[in-house]
This record gives sequence, C-alpha cells and structure tokens, in this order.
Amino acid sequence: MPEHDEVITLIDEEGQEYDFVIIDILKVKNDEYAILLLEQEENDEAIILKIIKDEEDSDILIDIEDDQEWEAVAEAWEALVINEK
Repeated sequence: MPEHDEVITLIDEEGQEYDFVIIDILKVKNDEYAILLLEQEENDEAIILKIIKDEEDSDILIDIEDDQEWEAVAEAWEALVINEK
C-alpha cells in the first residue's frame, strides 16, 4: 500500500504526467481508496481512486466507475475531515 504524503506520478490518456501527493488512504467496507492531491500553481485538486491488486500482488489505482460507490467514499472522506477539525 502507498504511504501517506508519498508522491506518485499518474499518466492520463494523452500521455501527460501529473504528480499527486497521497494525502490519505480510506477503507470503506472491504475496499481501500487513495485520496490524492494534485498540486498546481492555479489551484489544488483532489481525486479519489480505488486501490486494487494485480496478478503480482502490486497495488494499482483505478477510477471508481460506480456512482454509489464514489458517493460512499466521498462521504466517508468528508466525515473524516470534519472529525479532524
């Protein structure tokens, strides 16, 4: 599993690289999700990706396709942030 505050590079469909900071790892039900922060000059943007294992047991980050799953993770993250204040 990636470490908090670790910087990872993700590549989009056009081959453009973006550096993200892992700000948190959430466990919702039996799945884990990475909260990533893209630090840009104009603004900071956070995204949520699901962590799964590949055939070699390495972590892979994937988009969350299901709207209900995404909402559940977003609500869990929001609750965590509110409780930390």
